[in-house]
Amino acid sequence: MDPPASVCGIYFANANSKYFNVGKISKDQVEDYANRKNMSFAEIEKWLAPNLNYK
Repeated sequence: MDPPASVCGIYFANANSKYFNVGKISKDQVEDYANRKNMSFAEIEKWLAPNLNYK
């Protein structure tokens, strides 16, 4: 692609498409995700902060 900073994609549209929200994430889900990704709990919390269901 030219220029190298270009972005491309394939987009599909359907009049019957529906959007949905994912609920807030609990602490046990963050712990499980951190274990599966081999990442620290603190790092996962940092990236998922807007979606957490706890402080």
